[in-house]
Amino acid sequence: MPRPLRSNLPVGSTLWAARRAQWRVLGIAPEDLDKPKIAIINSSSGLASCFSHLDAIATRAKAVIRAAGALAFEVRTAAPSDFITSVGKRGGYILPSRDLITNDIEVQVEGALLDGMLCLASCDKTTPGQLMAAGRLDIPTIVGICGYQASGTYRGEHVDIEEVFLKAGYVASGRITIDELAAMADVAVQGPGVCAGMGTANSMHIVCETLGMTLPGAAPVQADSERMHDAIDAAARRIVAMVEADLRPRTILTRASIANAVKVVLALSGSINCVKHLQAIAVEADVDVDVYALFQEAAPRVPLLATVRPNGDHLIEDFDRAGGALSVLKQLAPLLDLDTPTVSGHTLGDHLSSHVVADDAVIRPLDRPFSRRPAIVILRGSLLPGGGIVRLGGAGERTMRFSGPANLFHSREEALVAIDRGAVRPGDVVILRGIGVRGGPGMALTSAVVFALEGAGLIDAVAVITEGQVSGLVNRGLVIAEASPEAMAGGPIGLLEHGDIIEIDVPSGRVDHALDPVTLDARRARAPEFGSRGDRGYLGQYQRTVGPVHEGATLRSR
Repeated sequence: MPRPLRSNLPVGSTLWAARRAQWRVLGIAPEDLDKPKIAIINSSSGLASCFSHLDAIATRAKAVIRAAGALAFEVRTAAPSDFITSVGKRGGYILPSRDLITNDIEVQVEGALLDGMLCLASCDKTTPGQLMAAGRLDIPTIVGICGYQASGTYRGEHVDIEEVFLKAGYVASGRITIDELAAMADVAVQGPGVCAGMGTANSMHIVCETLGMTLPGAAPVQADSERMHDAIDAAARRIVAMVEADLRPRTILTRASIANAVKVVLALSGSINCVKHLQAIAVEADVDVDVYALFQEAAPRVPLLATVRPNGDHLIEDFDRAGGALSVLKQLAPLLDLDTPTVSGHTLGDHLSSHVVADDAVIRPLDRPFSRRPAIVILRGSLLPGGGIVRLGGAGERTMRFSGPANLFHSREEALVAIDRGAVRPGDVVILRGIGVRGGPGMALTSAVVFALEGAGLIDAVAVITEGQVSGLVNRGLVIAEASPEAMAGGPIGLLEHGDIIEIDVPSGRVDHALDPVTLDARRARAPEFGSRGDRGYLGQYQRTVGPVHEGATLRSR
């Protein structure tokens, strides 16, 4: 006998009758009203190519779910793109959109008491937002990975969105012309899907598979490919079975699965955005874990097993052909908890038992890594007691220790003007403050500053500390991102003055100021206010409720 479904309301009640009236006009037959009701979570948008294929995917998934014996309802959410919705409010809408997606899902799915969710994961914030909702609602959920975009060629060389992003920083220094940049941009993206490379989107797709929230072999995959469609079809069938079995996210999202995901991010030098997203997922799933501490513990033990751009020369297509997430997990198996459950009903170890790595020159074994240097390092110290994050990856040598005077800025625009007029000098520690999750509000996007320093030939001559976020495609220079606690929250970074000496020691995991307690107390008594204030819309609400980035930057009720 089928188990009772929460979506089946008491027959004859007001809510039952009203819903029957609404759904009958949609063409739903009376005999279908008691079937499992599945939400297809779709972040479709005509604003960005990341999402342009999702409507067709949702339509196909509906048919598969119906054929499997359930009802499918498409639910739309916000659809943020780092390249499109980052223009207004200094890029402040990007991170808050993650939590907006979570709330969108809660309102629609919990409001209607639907029985399960198939989430269509695309650009950066959709995957964590969907996983946060899964943890919060704890109803059967599976994620369908909707793939990376095809890239192009320019003057006979591979070109993708990363190259366009980087070369935009070269215009001011004259190293590239606007016409050349436009020509690259015109051919860099050849189809729908997320950025090609080990940016946040592909990193989080792989994290999703590691967590056990998507079927094995799903990530990464080229958007709109036959393999992608086959995987979405399989996920659509599987969610119906998951509802029947009552297989819920909180049995899958555990401390062990999150620890596995941390190790995979380290093995790939994935986007540093994964750190706060994993912490946020843990918060919503009620998993008591310090993700920053997991990174600190695992970093010395997990070598770099793949060098996908921007970490090296391999393309995401190379990584895909080598076996993707499953092959990384296979190589990492001795360091993982293989008993973690997955949405398939089998354990991670079950999936890895027969898997063969297709190309161990692209995804290497533990005894032959690309590098044993930690790929992502959490830095703490007197300047950043909450932490900051450095992504080292495998792309060449890096400055690991740096000492220099603080050169302070309070917006990316202010920093860009200073770089352009030569006010940033070799030896400086470029500090961007007042732009964190509260100060931004929303954590301003500061990748353009990093690329401008690259374009000016300064990236290896300075260090950068930013409260803002950087794109998952950034992996250049000594950049400490997501500095916490931020100035607006009273962090020590707000007490700095121009010229104060900053000491950075990556191997020791330290970033410190040289100020004595008396000086700190005197400055604290006259500390200025930081950040944008008075926003009336969503960003104002976000500013008043968001928690620190090192705690996941999730919204709080008070």
